[in-house]
Amino acid sequence: MSERKWTILEVLKWTSRYFQGKGISNPRTDAEVLLAHALGVERIDLYLRYDQPLTADERAVYREFVRRRASGEPVQYITGHREFWSLDFEVTPDVLIPRPETEVLVEIAIKYLKERRFRRVVDIGTGAGVIAVALAHEIDGISVLATDISSSAINVARRNAVKHGVADRIRFIVMNLFESLLPDVKFDVIVSNPPYVSSEEYRKLDREIKNFEPSIALLGGADGLDVVRRLIVQGISHLTTGGFLFIEIGYGQAEAVRDFVSGLGQEVSINIFDDYAHIPRVVCIEKIR
Repeated sequence: MSERKWTILEVLKWTSRYFQGKGISNPRTDAEVLLAHALGVERIDLYLRYDQPLTADERAVYREFVRRRASGEPVQYITGHREFWSLDFEVTPDVLIPRPETEVLVEIAIKYLKERRFRRVVDIGTGAGVIAVALAHEIDGISVLATDISSSAINVARRNAVKHGVADRIRFIVMNLFESLLPDVKFDVIVSNPPYVSSEEYRKLDREIKNFEPSIALLGGADGLDVVRRLIVQGISHLTTGGFLFIEIGYGQAEAVRDFVSGLGQEVSINIFDDYAHIPRVVCIEKIR
């Protein structure tokens, strides 16, 4: 007796029910993304080929993707892709999966870069390179230094820069914050999405984040602001007069950051911008002199 042929529609229905039973929040979407990746097609193509049966090899590949997703592994690590700023980025378990709220940081940085005609930019903790690449892709003429403490992350970021044709304007360095830079090295704009998850928050994170994403890119100490405070102090010293430091922060951290900056005694101004969910998300510090 020949083996039963499963069509794309049947496989999607079964997988959606299976994922739902595993508590996965977007079961149908995840099923479609993974099947499209297994077949090497776009998601829209699945709707045009619902009656197409899968081969044994295709089922085997898809079955492994389903197993990994059911274990909690994020879809983005399984497919190796994540869209950010309407660009397709490679992501691996060596880097944090880019979040939509980080696009607010990019949007604000672009606004200031264009208005002030700034040219010298550094992205601290670049990860997959999404901020550095998005800025270089959006604005001709800027020069970006992208740093990360992880050499594996830098390798991913470099590949993304090559993919989007901006590698000639981004220099990558393995570095913890500003430690390898001479004191007189200055930038017009500093951008960073640093680790800002508190120890308590980290314990409560979903397994998809806690078990799979790099903790070094998430954990920011007891209150989540250990790295942010160091970044502010060191960053101000590496800003040109009139330059700006943009930092992404977490929910409920805005006032603590504002108080910290006010207590530094530096001639700076601070603004904090909301994200799309009206949560204070991006700290903007201008160095007055």
